[in-house]
Amino acid sequence: MTLALPRMHRRVGSARITARAADAARAPSATRARSAARPLHAAATRFALPLLAAATLLGLAGCQDRASAPAAPAASTGEATQKAGASARKQAPANPDEVQATAALAQYVKTGVPVRAVVRRTLQIPGRLEMNENQTARVGAPFTGRIMSLNAVVGQVVRRGDVLAEVSSPELSTAQLGFLKAHSANELAERAVERAKLLLAADVIGTAELQRRENELTVARAEKRASTDQLRVLGLPMAVIQRLESTGQLVASTPVTATKTGTIIERKAAIGQVVDPTDELFTISNLDSIWAVADVPEQEARELRRGQRVHLDIPALRNGKRLGTIEFVSDLVNPETRTIQVRMALANPQREYKPAMLASMVLEGPEESHLVVPPSAIVREENRDHVFVALGNDRYVLRPITVGMEHNGQRVVLSGLQEHDQIVTNGAFHLNNERKLRASGG
Repeated sequence: MTLALPRMHRRVGSARITARAADAARAPSATRARSAARPLHAAATRFALPLLAAATLLGLAGCQDRASAPAAPAASTGEATQKAGASARKQAPANPDEVQATAALAQYVKTGVPVRAVVRRTLQIPGRLEMNENQTARVGAPFTGRIMSLNAVVGQVVRRGDVLAEVSSPELSTAQLGFLKAHSANELAERAVERAKLLLAADVIGTAELQRRENELTVARAEKRASTDQLRVLGLPMAVIQRLESTGQLVASTPVTATKTGTIIERKAAIGQVVDPTDELFTISNLDSIWAVADVPEQEARELRRGQRVHLDIPALRNGKRLGTIEFVSDLVNPETRTIQVRMALANPQREYKPAMLASMVLEGPEESHLVVPPSAIVREENRDHVFVALGNDRYVLRPITVGMEHNGQRVVLSGLQEHDQIVTNGAFHLNNERKLRASGG
């Protein structure tokens, strides 16, 4: 194709020279020359135009050949890239958990070995403050009746025997009448025994009659004692009962008295309210001692024992951390919450602890020896904890481990590591990003 183009140019040039020579030979006659030149020029033009078109096409073809000639090196470059990629893939680790640290990344990676430390296992559970049930009493009405008066309010400090309210009821009147009848029967039986003794001495009656009357006195005394006890159960003090016995005057109402010295922390009574013995009208508690209570999951029951040390933290109080011991571990599991209740006692002379305050209870277990690693060495992946173990030559492999509580700023390793394992202590996060980037083909 490169030789054909000059030949076509020479043919076009020869045609042009021939036309010019013909015009020069016919130059003496201007008219004849002009008339002759026109047909020759037209012929030359008709002859030259196809030649020029052919030459142009051939030139374009030649240019296209020359433009396509450098395509071969481009193909060679693509093959080289594919070969380089294949070589890189051959060098990549077959295990997706392995990673090769680059030179730029290696300068941020630091390694070390796990450290063995003696730690004390702890269990932190939410808790609360409650009244000391051993120092708490709930006071109610002794019988069904209506509250006539109230003498106590919430927060009031009372002593045992103080009158809190007064209740009136027909039951009280009936009980007093029964007591008076028993008292009269007892007096009558006593006089009958005295007369029988005199008659027996005068040999008027026999011994059997005296014994019969003595038996009646015994029954009368028993009935009087029962009536007295009933009045006391209904709330009448012994002084009121003795006055009733001597005067026979009925009491219209009976007092509701405090059964324990302490503070009234709850009142459920109002004047005119009808109550019965099942109603709790007042709650009295001695707040000098209260309880810290927590519900421990049954899975942790093996760690519970009396005398176990407890750290109690009360967020509502400044410097609310206290150290104590467990004094009670429930023998039963709550079937609804699947928990076991534990408690500790707190002295509260200044009343700084309030029932129903929230608290956090940390139970200490026995001392154990475990490996510990810094938190920066742990990588969280697929809801599990991992560390990078060094393989040498800046290669590392991701290994799953089981971690426990925190101890002095370190994480306790329960399983997955040995003391001689060389692990990444700093830069594990960047190594994991590089591993995931390689695994995704990036």
